[in-house]
Amino acid sequence: MNKLREIVDNTIQVLEHMKKSGITHVSVARATLDELGKAPVLVSTATVTSAEFIALAARVKACTKCSELAQCRKNVVFGVGNEHAELMFVGEAPGADEDEQGEPFVGRAGQLLTKIIEAMGYRRADVYIANVLKCRPPQNRTPLPDEMNNCRPYLLEQIDAIKPKVIVALGATAVRALLDVQLGITKMRGNWYTFHNTPIMPTFHPAYLLRNPPAKREVWEDMKTVLTKLGRPIPKTK
Repeated sequence: MNKLREIVDNTIQVLEHMKKSGITHVSVARATLDELGKAPVLVSTATVTSAEFIALAARVKACTKCSELAQCRKNVVFGVGNEHAELMFVGEAPGADEDEQGEPFVGRAGQLLTKIIEAMGYRRADVYIANVLKCRPPQNRTPLPDEMNNCRPYLLEQIDAIKPKVIVALGATAVRALLDVQLGITKMRGNWYTFHNTPIMPTFHPAYLLRNPPAKREVWEDMKTVLTKLGRPIPKTK
């Protein structure tokens, strides 16, 4: 109970700071509200984790470390999904649709990612989806090194809280943020790497697949490798 009280107090402090900064609304994912509505009266591990996520999300939504991004964003895109997921997907940054809705991977690339997730035998709500950057870069440009450095700690906190069994890094930017390597995604995809003792599978970003449909076959091979690592059956159809 003391831990829960500490989390709630920290959340209140962050929300008060946001209010003083002029922020009057905080969006919460529908899935989070549904889970909170189903939560038991007794304090459980899931309830505590949700409170930690609310506090973290509040800090992220109030962040102004990247002044350009903070000024031009419509919404901070924190992340979405199961906070106890065994599988986590990490992308680059929000696009226009994500900035508009405040949820990662909801545009065309996001629809393709959802199909990949479902082909693996999961629902979108079963996994956790986030980006390296929580704000959309102007004109969807590649994130700058300083922006990645500013936002990376938030991503690390998400990973530490979720404790996924496997992370899928979508595209070169996500790989660089997690592994600090300069190899191209073409050379890295399909091979296992490790981040804080968590296996990472680099693969192509869904946006790349929209431009290069034949690469879907390679991504599916990567996802089959992920399923094997997780001890899950490989569906017969893609």
